Amino acid sequence: MAGLLLACGGCAELTRWDPEAPASRSAAAPGYHVVQRGDTLYQIAFRHRLDWRDLAAWNRLSNAGRIYPGQRIRLRPPAASPGGTTAPSGRPAPQPGPGPARPMPQPAPRETPARTVTGPAPTWSWPADGPVEWRFGQSRRNPTGIGIGGRDGREVRAAADGEVVYSGSGLIGYGKLIILKHNESYLSAYGYNQALRVEEGERVRTGQVIALMGRGPADRPLLHFEIRLDGKPVDPARFLPAR
Repeated sequence: MAGLLLACGGCAELTRWDPEAPASRSAAAPGYHVVQRGDTLYQIAFRHRLDWRDLAAWNRLSNAGRIYPGQRIRLRPPAASPGGTTAPSGRPAPQPGPGPARPMPQPAPRETPARTVTGPAPTWSWPADGPVEWRFGQSRRNPTGIGIGGRDGREVRAAADGEVVYSGSGLIGYGKLIILKHNESYLSAYGYNQALRVEEGERVRTGQVIALMGRGPADRPLLHFEIRLDGKPVDPARFLPAR
């Protein structure tokens, strides 16, 4: 009996809920992301190749900075309810009350309207000195950007004026990552860093040192650099000056 009680006590210890523990991403239903400690809306949008403005609209977020651990973030546009209205984020659409049975039309998912680029494109500069190790679409691991070689600890610079909207290591496959927001349409990202030199919320200028180069997948010095337009990766060669 004593052994049984000890076993049960161990079970209780294993199943105790820790309110400070981050929610598991595996708990998210299909089409949702469960916010972890350190997540930002820009980072979540970056992970899923979405426009952060769409995430804010789909989840009725008036402030993109106000998300919290355990919150479910919708990754798809909500379907309209039968009455033509949209159900609140994270809740099922209201069911019709009693009445004569009649077929109800099945609403089609709402499509995201095409975005109009807000403001002029930034004036871009190269984020690091060094050869281009791979071009857009060539890397099997991270085809969404380009790889710039160099040496350990080489300076990584902001490719354009902007605001730091993510600085951390929460995105698998990017190492220590920085994401800059340049305007409502353009973001840039800098991955595989050895050290980060700026924090979220900081304003940076073109050419300002934001990180030090680290090592990429082949264990050699490398910067992974991306430009995203309305959440979609685009070829940085279209924007960077010739050299």
